[in-house]
Amino acid sequence: MSVDTTRKTINAYIDSLLHGGDFASFFSDDVLWTTMETGEQVRGRDAVRDYIVALHTQAFTASPEVKRFVAADDVAVLEAVFVGTHVAEFAGVPATGKQVRLPYAVVYDLSGDTITALNAYFPVNALANQLRSAAPTG
Repeated sequence: MSVDTTRKTINAYIDSLLHGGDFASFFSDDVLWTTMETGEQVRGRDAVRDYIVALHTQAFTASPEVKRFVAADDVAVLEAVFVGTHVAEFAGVPATGKQVRLPYAVVYDLSGDTITALNAYFPVNALANQLRSAAPTG
C-alpha cells in the first residue's frame, strides 16, 4: 500500500473516532488490539470497537487529543493525549471524578485500506497511579 493510502485511511479512521462515526468499519474482521505495557490482547472487529468505546465512555468520559500522526507503507503512528474524567472503575480503582491527561501512542498495521492491528503504548499503570492518588483513603 502507498503512504498516501495509509494516510487517507488513518485520517478517515481518526475523524470517525473523534466524531462518533463507525470507526470499526476500518478494522479487519480479526483485528488485534494489544496493550503493550500489560500484554492484554483483544481480537475481532466488534471486541476491539467495544474495548475502545468502553475506555472512552464507560470507565472515563474521554477523548483523544491528537498531537502527531506519521504514515508509511502499511503502518502509521499516532501520538495523542488521553483527556477525560474517571467515572467508573478502572484497574481496580473505583470512580474518582478525577480529570486525567495522559500521553500515549498507537502503532497501526494496515493491509490495503484496512487496519489489522493496533499496538497501544498506553501507560495503564501510570493512569491507575493517577487515579489512586485521587481516591479517598479508607
